[in-house]
Amino acid sequence: MQVREGQLGRIFVLRLEDGDRIPEIIEQFALDRNIDNAMLIFLGGVADGSRVVVGPEAGHGERIVPQLFTLRGHQEIAGVGTLFRNHEGRPVLHMHAAAGRDGNATVGCTRAGVKVWLVGEAVLLEIQGDIGRRLQAPKTDLELLELSQPS
Repeated sequence: MQVREGQLGRIFVLRLEDGDRIPEIIEQFALDRNIDNAMLIFLGGVADGSRVVVGPEAGHGERIVPQLFTLRGHQEIAGVGTLFRNHEGRPVLHMHAAAGRDGNATVGCTRAGVKVWLVGEAVLLEIQGDIGRRLQAPKTDLELLELSQPS
C-alpha cells in the first residue's frame, strides 16, 4: 500500500448544465483553476446514450480491454471520484458512478463519456500537497495513480 498525506484546500460547488460532458468538463475546470489533486462527489441526471466502462473483457491478460455499456433513457446518477494530473500535467478524473432507471442500475467508470441531462451537481474537494500523479502502467496501458515519495 502507498500512502501520502495532504491538506484540504479549496472547496468548489459546481452546477453542471444540460449537455455538459463528464469527464471533460471537470478536467477542464481543474485545469482552469490549477487544481492538481482532488476528490469529487457528483449527483444528477445523465442523458440517453451516455457510456460507462463496466469492466474488463478478461480479468488478466496481456492488455486490459474495457467493456463499454450504453445507458438507455435518461437516468439518475451518483458518483465519486478522484482527480490527479498525469505525466503530461493534465488533470485526469477517475470517477465511478451508479446510474439507474425503472428499478435497474448500472455501475461503471465514467471515462467513456457521460452527458449531463438537465442538471448535475458536484462538490470538488481540493487536496493540497505533493500527493501523486497518474502514470501509464505498462502492463495495463492505463493511467494509474502513483503516489509521490515522501520527502
